[in-house]
Amino acid sequence: MPAIELGEALERLVVVSRSHGGVPGAPAYGDLPQPVEAPELPGGKAHTVAQAAVRRLLLDWGLDGPRLGRPGWNPLGALIPSGAHVLIKPNWVLHSNQSGHGLECLVTHPSFIEAVARYVALARPSRLVIGDAPIQGCDFTALRAACGLDGMAERLRRGAGGAPPGPGPPADVPVEILDFRRTVLMGHKLGDLKAEDLRDQKNFVLFDLGGRSLLEPLAGQSRRFRVTMYNPDLLRRTHAPGRHQYLVAREAIEADVVVNLPKLKSHKKTCITGALKNLIGINGNKEYLPHHRKGGQLRGGDCYPGGSWLKGRAEDLLDLANRRRPGMLQRLFARAADLVRRGAVELGENGDLEGSWHGNDTVWRTCLDLQRILRYGRADGTLSDSPQRLVLTITDAIVGGEGEGPLANTPVPSGFVAGGLNPAAVEWVQARLMGFDPARIALTREAFGAFPYPLVGFSASDIQARQDGLDVPLEKVCPLDGRAFLPPSGWRGHCELQTATAG
Repeated sequence: MPAIELGEALERLVVVSRSHGGVPGAPAYGDLPQPVEAPELPGGKAHTVAQAAVRRLLLDWGLDGPRLGRPGWNPLGALIPSGAHVLIKPNWVLHSNQSGHGLECLVTHPSFIEAVARYVALARPSRLVIGDAPIQGCDFTALRAACGLDGMAERLRRGAGGAPPGPGPPADVPVEILDFRRTVLMGHKLGDLKAEDLRDQKNFVLFDLGGRSLLEPLAGQSRRFRVTMYNPDLLRRTHAPGRHQYLVAREAIEADVVVNLPKLKSHKKTCITGALKNLIGINGNKEYLPHHRKGGQLRGGDCYPGGSWLKGRAEDLLDLANRRRPGMLQRLFARAADLVRRGAVELGENGDLEGSWHGNDTVWRTCLDLQRILRYGRADGTLSDSPQRLVLTITDAIVGGEGEGPLANTPVPSGFVAGGLNPAAVEWVQARLMGFDPARIALTREAFGAFPYPLVGFSASDIQARQDGLDVPLEKVCPLDGRAFLPPSGWRGHCELQTATAG
């Protein structure tokens, strides 16, 4: 496909643009004090911060240069063939921020999704799906309401949001909002009722990477694979020596182009969630997604440092809880596990039982397996030797999230957007912009590894960074305005750029 060939030619380039573009008094999100001229958009204006920021990014990218500034400018047209099936994959992890700081630093902002979707629409796709699989406790109805997703979808379907359509997009853009989950927890804790098999399995493609999985080196410990609040016996069915299965939304595999729209945040298990980690949400059942291995590092696991006896017993109780059906008995085991965990905390131990630290050697493998499936996967569940679709990343870092993400981030006024055609390259640059050293983070470092079905064909040192329209040496990429993100507690002292820590 021409779009994929063009993507390979450009995939070393990562573009970063400040989101306010020098507009004084602009809010983080919302309407601009003065609209920006945008003759290619319906109505001829960019009215929101996100619209102006995405437009600035595409200008700095240099896409469709011959028609720049004209009504026919179609920056994504060379990447998205007319009539293509397109999936937009935002971050919709949860309907509320557990830190109490709101959704702006937790999920991809709806105005950002809408801004990108308008440029996707200029390329005239025949199908546009916006979908994600949040965590099982996410109330998707509440999320839809809080983010105004239905209103956004209706404006996109009308093409012009109530204004007379300008040149470019058709008046009627087909848009679908989808929740990819098959299992939903009807509450917030173990013991609450679950709704299962919500999407028919025919809407998914089952992949088995077998010995080619990046989890295979750990397969001898597959009985230790865990994901919080899920039955470990289900993980044993999907991941064992020579068997590593993933259940991927068919909309992702049948897409010609996937537009990855992460919210840039810190993450307790992977340090960073952005271009790479965001693909967890194309998988329909979490029991296909090993997140850590049971036990402390000194006892053969990677859930936490050391080898705490008390935390080991708490994990045993959690296993008993997760193996029970929702109800009173499950709640009792879960409560007992929490009491034992609190006892460990009283004795001065870390209370985490979810693999939330820099020694987690499992979850990055799961993330990169999904990246490989999206890049090479075919609709029959096999992998091709060549890329099957273009994956375009445009990151919402207008407001970032720091601290104890991905569910309890606090806001960072990071003030930029970023884009690229290789998620590993994009994440490497974004880690540096956060003040993190990508070489010290397994997810970003190992994405450049030499394994079958690779994610990159170049080294990290070959990445070409462009900030605000100017090419800059990669080693000069650092937090804008000197404001580094605060890492999660389990990563502090183990991920920071030396330039950032030195001040």
